[in-house]
Amino acid sequence: MHLVKKIEIIANSFELGKILESLDKSGVYGHAVMRNVAGKGLLESGEGIDITMLDNVYILAFCMPEHVKTVAENVRPLLNKFGGTCYISDVMEIRSIKCVASL
Repeated sequence: MHLVKKIEIIANSFELGKILESLDKSGVYGHAVMRNVAGKGLLESGEGIDITMLDNVYILAFCMPEHVKTVAENVRPLLNKFGGTCYISDVMEIRSIKCVASL
């Protein structure tokens, strides 16, 4: 087992290509995309907003801890400009690093 970073992004599907390109540029080459995401979140003002439009995507990706700063630097400007959110957390991967490197 080893520590990796989990990257979760919720954004408008119109920006999906730019977000995936920024992840790739950051050294994050694998990801999963779930389309038609709906939910409820908070605006910066604290007011609730329903996110029911089916043009949102959820992007799940993982990276080694040393790449997380680059990921944040590349993704943040897109989210600030076009909207969306990104969460990065610590998780454990149970496969060996040798196995991951061979993918």
